[in-house]
Amino acid sequence: MKKNTGFTLIELMIVVAIIAIIAAIAIPNLLRSRMSANEASAAGAMRTISTGEASFQAACFIDTNADGLGDYGTLAQLADPDGAGATPPFIDQVLGAGTKQGYTFAAVPVNGTAAVSPTYACTAVPQSPGRSGYRQYFVNETGVIRFTADGTAATAASNPLN
Repeated sequence: MKKNTGFTLIELMIVVAIIAIIAAIAIPNLLRSRMSANEASAAGAMRTISTGEASFQAACFIDTNADGLGDYGTLAQLADPDGAGATPPFIDQVLGAGTKQGYTFAAVPVNGTAAVSPTYACTAVPQSPGRSGYRQYFVNETGVIRFTADGTAATAASNPLN
């Protein structure tokens, strides 16, 4: 008498169905976790940029009107303050390139004049809204990080980040 060993086709189909159900439950949670991590990274990067801008201005790397009050810099200038790589950077090279962990960053400095103090505005926008993040961030010379979560652009009038 020969005894058959192994799995039947129905048993294998049940196992595959169970694995598919578990994957269907786990994958959306994984994507939400990744978006949450990207948003937390973007908020941290905005804090880093804000600190870097304040330090860049205090160091007077750029002073267009020669009033002794430095101007703010672009992301590339924060990543390489003196343009020769001899001065330690205020932000890392990846952030200085303008993209990091699913977000695109842009810093626009406005040089000071005799009548106007220097300013800057920095934004962080998800590269793939809804996939790499929902929130958009904004920070300026006040140092208050602001955000929107509805897909609109963040501005100085947006809600502050706690």
